[in-house]
Amino acid sequence: MTPQFHELAALAQKAKAANQNFFGKLKKSNPRAVDDAFHDAHDQVFGQTDCLACANCCKTTSPIFYDRDIDRLAKALNLRPAQFIERYLRIDEDRDYVLRQSPCPFLDGDNYCTVYTSRPAACREYPHTDRKRMHQILDLTLTNTAVCPAVFAIVEKLREETPLRK
Repeated sequence: MTPQFHELAALAQKAKAANQNFFGKLKKSNPRAVDDAFHDAHDQVFGQTDCLACANCCKTTSPIFYDRDIDRLAKALNLRPAQFIERYLRIDEDRDYVLRQSPCPFLDGDNYCTVYTSRPAACREYPHTDRKRMHQILDLTLTNTAVCPAVFAIVEKLREETPLRK
């Protein structure tokens, strides 16, 4: 079951200790088995998930913007990269470019992305649960359980169903 985004913060906090323990075990497991388990759960959960009904990621977090993302979006918006940066971005504590505001200024009232074809790589890949080498981003995945109802559901499914293999 995929939780509603308004329930997510409390559910993620309640499951945090169990998820940390589970992820500790995943880090010691066979990386290919971890990838396979995540990919299977990702396909199942996203087969039943309508991201447009939620868009919590776009409403609450910012992707990192790399130079190629800035160039692509600036071009799509008929801006110079420096203008795009000045208008939409700031530098965060990790020295990365991120959005100045939440929700994303490119999110419309129906939860559609107005720059979808030019969106940053981080948005294209979010929530990263179908990538290779999942064991390398388990900390990010744990964080994303509080942002994305589908990630929360994927992790719950894995915790309940996945035998850990070394």
